[in-house]
Amino acid sequence: MPALVASDLDRTLIYSAAALALTMPDARAPRLLCVEVHESKPLSYMTETAAQLLTDLGDAAVFVPTTTRTRKQYLRINLPGPAPTYAICANGGHILVDGVSDPDWHAQVTARLADQCAPLAEVQEHLLRAADPVWVRKHRVADDLFAYLVVERELLNEDWVKELAVWAENRGWTVSLQGRKIYAVPKPLTKSAAMREVARRTGADLTLAAGDSLLDADLLLAADQGWRPGHGELADTDWTAPAIRALPERGVLAGERILREFLRTVRGAA
Repeated sequence: MPALVASDLDRTLIYSAAALALTMPDARAPRLLCVEVHESKPLSYMTETAAQLLTDLGDAAVFVPTTTRTRKQYLRINLPGPAPTYAICANGGHILVDGVSDPDWHAQVTARLADQCAPLAEVQEHLLRAADPVWVRKHRVADDLFAYLVVERELLNEDWVKELAVWAENRGWTVSLQGRKIYAVPKPLTKSAAMREVARRTGADLTLAAGDSLLDADLLLAADQGWRPGHGELADTDWTAPAIRALPERGVLAGERILREFLRTVRGAA
């Protein structure tokens, strides 16, 4: 039976230039591979060592990129190794099969959201009304499933984020602050539900996961084993659980360490 590896991407396996955390002397910095270009500019990276580890992992397990990114944002990433058959996008709102969204899964998700939480339009209206133009740079809706703001983090009043979280909680939504983005996501929209569906389809008897943010917590808890890096929302709150290992590495070297842990575990279970 195959092992399934469901991993978050941004700030878990791939990193923007601002998130690399290259604290070593320049001459000792790892060689980097660009894995995403946006508007003709390099955007996301992993180490060359991590790229080889991911290639090896793709041969040894069912690797499932699992991201809050929209389908369009995900499809511009060019990961090394075998092309994943499955990918989870929009925080579980879409399961891609060979790059195409599975319509039955998406219909199930949208029905669940309509039944269990306040509509997206209400949340979007609140964000537009309540957010301060001084620190908001963009308002975005992702695949008609959730909303997020792009903000100037140094100007952001973090008490406002806490107040938003309380407001959202009462409407069946959750809030996550990741770098320069504030996400408002319906609680029933989860990476874990999509991971379980892919595990069912593939017959996986071992599930492994990694992630750095509050939106990854349900994914980590649903897996047989999970890892989180030494940065991000989960690390900042010292979040942990019995089957979760908190790694000390931060930045792009954490991505490399996570892939080593995945590969070691998959090979040990073979």
